[in-house]
Amino acid sequence: MKAAATTLFALLITSTATAQSVANLKTTPERTRYEETSTHEDVMAFVRAVDAASDLIHLETMGTTNEGRAIPLAVVGRGLRDGSPEAVRASGKLRVYLQGNIHGGEVEGKEVLQMLLREIAQGQHGNWLDSMVLLIAPIYNADGNDNFGPRNRGRQHGPLKGMGQRPNAQGLDLNRDHMKLESPEARGLISMLNRYDPQVAVDLHTTDGTIHAYHLTYSPPLHPGTDARITSILREQWLPQLTNNVRSKSGWEFYYYGNVMGRDTARTWATFDHRPRFNNNYAGLRNRFGILSEAYSYATFEDRIKATRYFVDEVLDFARANAPLIRRTVEQLDQQSIVGQNLPVRSDFERAPQKVEILLGEVIREANPYSGDTIWRRADVKKPEMMWEAGTFKGTHFRAAPRAYFIPPEVVASAPMRVLEQHGLKIRTLTRDTTIAVEQFRIDSTRVAPRPFQGHQERTLWGDYEKANVTMPKGTAVIDVAQPLGRLAFFLIEPESDDGLVTWNYFDTMLEGRKYFPIVRAR
Repeated sequence: MKAAATTLFALLITSTATAQSVANLKTTPERTRYEETSTHEDVMAFVRAVDAASDLIHLETMGTTNEGRAIPLAVVGRGLRDGSPEAVRASGKLRVYLQGNIHGGEVEGKEVLQMLLREIAQGQHGNWLDSMVLLIAPIYNADGNDNFGPRNRGRQHGPLKGMGQRPNAQGLDLNRDHMKLESPEARGLISMLNRYDPQVAVDLHTTDGTIHAYHLTYSPPLHPGTDARITSILREQWLPQLTNNVRSKSGWEFYYYGNVMGRDTARTWATFDHRPRFNNNYAGLRNRFGILSEAYSYATFEDRIKATRYFVDEVLDFARANAPLIRRTVEQLDQQSIVGQNLPVRSDFERAPQKVEILLGEVIREANPYSGDTIWRRADVKKPEMMWEAGTFKGTHFRAAPRAYFIPPEVVASAPMRVLEQHGLKIRTLTRDTTIAVEQFRIDSTRVAPRPFQGHQERTLWGDYEKANVTMPKGTAVIDVAQPLGRLAFFLIEPESDDGLVTWNYFDTMLEGRKYFPIVRAR
């Protein structure tokens, strides 16, 4: 008994020492009076420390960046034997992915997620872990983060000693790469989504643009092809409850992301883009709850961290309280076939029927004491203005989802097939020549954008489907649309999709001199 008591005492002493060491662990902003932000090396040292200090935290990676930096993924859960996808899935708990720093100069999420890990290592937030496993990636764009420059992010108020750049080391905006998967970071992210399958994905950003009075703005998935059950829970329950809670606790205002467009009576609070190249929109087309946050660029760095932390806490509180609802919704969507549904392959803004009150603001111009450049600081001013709101999208051109897509052997051996595989679609192969009643897309015209975007001149096709009976040879790949990722498959493959593989030039060489698109659909 004495030996057992001695062992227990030693464990308590070790636990106390570990808690103290974690309590003394500071993020770079905390150590520098919020004048600096963490480098990749800083983040790695921090997450290794919390990993060593807590059995609740398992440090994994999502892969490496273009310049070879590890992309850390902290797997946080109670009762996990390790941080593997198998252990996480076996827990049966809601899986929530939290991502920071997709744009290297937008750094609040990176700092908040480190703080969150420290608190969990100290034994806080145990109620979250009753019903959830957290997948935390504080520094997704590690190369962009470490490319510090004195004029990155222009007028943003801090960190005063500088921050990273928006794109990755390839010059790609990682928040435009979710469909084409040209960066190692995006391929690592999608691989993680396929392996761990989080039902909720939270992407933490910082705004630029309109001078408004909100400390943070947010967005659910914006693609109108997202199932309404996801957007209704977010717009009718999750985000309104979050907004009310933050207002009552801090007095700060949060609202849907937007910028002021137009003049005079046409002034409109307009959101960004519906296309799935963006993280939150992509998550929606995977039947998952995608949530974006944008801390206000002209609030001080310290206040942006606070606002992002309020947001993360409220997101997780709702997820904990409603874990069964979220899990059940995702399971139902994965089991439900979209075959035969009319889905929008092209979309445009949808203006709300009535004007809404938008809180505009003011800024104070100051000199950055280190660079001498003018930066803007949020003034505590709220100027309500009634204006139109374009916060959602509506389809302008629709196609019915087919039973299956048939991909001929010449396409199977090419780049488009590799991308479809990387997205995690279930694919089977014909073992013999098979005659099938299909629809083949007749190409009437095509246009290539005159200006390059992300290294591409985006392509648009026009045409229509014709019925035919064709013999598909042995080796043809088949993607059945009645699968959990059938919605994503539809928007990747449809030739008229405004953000599919055609858009990103994956079929350019195959379209030369052809009357029909090479992939056909089962009638």
